[in-house]
Amino acid sequence: MIRFKSLFLVFFFLIFNTLITKSFSNDNIYKKIDLFSEVLDKINKQYVDVVDQSDVMDSAINGVLQSLDPYSAYMSPEMFENMATETSGEFGGLGIEVGMEAGVVKVISPIDNSPAYRVGVKAGDYIVKINNIQVQGKSLAEAVELMRGPVGSDIEITVRRRGERKALSFTITREIIQVASVKSEIKDKNVGYIRLTSFNENSSKQIEEKIKEFKKNKNIQHYILDLRNNPGGLLSQAIKISDFFLENGEIVSTKSRKETENRKWFAKKGDILNGDTILVLINYGSASASEIVAGALKDHKRAILIGDRTYGKGSVQSIIPLNNKGAIRLTVSKYYLPSGDSISEVGVIPDFEIAEETDLFRINTNTDNQLDFALKLLNG
Repeated sequence: MIRFKSLFLVFFFLIFNTLITKSFSNDNIYKKIDLFSEVLDKINKQYVDVVDQSDVMDSAINGVLQSLDPYSAYMSPEMFENMATETSGEFGGLGIEVGMEAGVVKVISPIDNSPAYRVGVKAGDYIVKINNIQVQGKSLAEAVELMRGPVGSDIEITVRRRGERKALSFTITREIIQVASVKSEIKDKNVGYIRLTSFNENSSKQIEEKIKEFKKNKNIQHYILDLRNNPGGLLSQAIKISDFFLENGEIVSTKSRKETENRKWFAKKGDILNGDTILVLINYGSASASEIVAGALKDHKRAILIGDRTYGKGSVQSIIPLNNKGAIRLTVSKYYLPSGDSISEVGVIPDFEIAEETDLFRINTNTDNQLDFALKLLNG
């Protein structure tokens, strides 16, 4: 018991050591440490089940981080190794990008043609159970770990969805998720349609190549950039892709705790489309880098935005390794659009708000009323 209490005293001394000298009086912080130690001592003595001290420590660390924002979190050494290790062929996924909101795992977006997408999981769904295990109270890393498993194995997830009175359950078969970042085709004989599903290191090069191919076709007069269900990716790629369509001006800025670390990025002269009309499709599954591109083009009045309000993830996280071979994911800065507006919790508002019409809605199919609206807007 003494060891249990001592561990917590040491733990919280390390956590708050910096705060002692900068934010609190010594008396105040030591009172908080004593209070926390007392609570944990009561848990250890009186809780109905025996608790694992290591697990409780991990939960305490994670609680500190998750109290900051939905995206900061602790990763144990095992979780960090799983994140960092390539598991080609060994583990399968569902094909969803997830985050935390008010202690609940939330779907940011399903990946195109992934197992989750095919069964009907949607951006904004709240995952409440995984294989009949309650998710609330678990960290994001713990929930993701529950979703991992061998390729070909089944998993049942239960979600809550806005507008639905009852929970929805989906049985999903895990697969190796392969993401085709850029897809393109010609619509209505005169519209170059480009679908960007993530911002990886090759996205800007692939988009540039697709546009060059379209420009060889003299019938192409208009363009559509589809960022729906794109959860984001590399900031550098968002900047390059925005720059393709802008002649000049600010693209995005980031602000950190230290003013010396604040940064701004500007467009270089030259619009790859030479001023041709471009529409951008967005929805609640468009997050982070997608919001940077959509917001920059909207602020500069370079594109018309169609669809639903975006997710509102306007912050930058860094993975910081720890001495125990675990890591923390910590928010280190926030994005700001050229207008000076923050994306966080607000998102980007489309010029034309067009909601998905039915539960059968699928992107770039005959049920895609948002794409239909865009094509009608371009061609009357």
